[in-house]
Amino acid sequence: MAQFAVLIFDKEIPFEEIPPEILEQHGEVEGKVEGTGGKIVAGYAAAPTSEARTVRGDAVAEGPFHDVKQQLTGFFVIEARDLDHAVEIAKFVPIVDGGVEVRPLLGEE
Repeated sequence: MAQFAVLIFDKEIPFEEIPPEILEQHGEVEGKVEGTGGKIVAGYAAAPTSEARTVRGDAVAEGPFHDVKQQLTGFFVIEARDLDHAVEIAKFVPIVDGGVEVRPLLGEE
């Protein structure tokens, strides 16, 4: 199966302030993915943007690439039949105030 990145862009809030129902829904994602015949290869939460550094050529700045309301808060690498299947899987990811982006990974089959 092909591999896809599922990028999670959401409102950045401290972990302890994430609504309990969102955390519970995150715990259910893997089972839902497997139920569709897909597979999570890896998944990571991103550290707060206060720990990010942006590099542009030789210049290094503190903070994320863009200072916007929704930040990259985590990502998964999944295996899915095709892009439509990957989008179906991405709909399982709970969001507080943001969205999910799905991108095919090149060179992975």
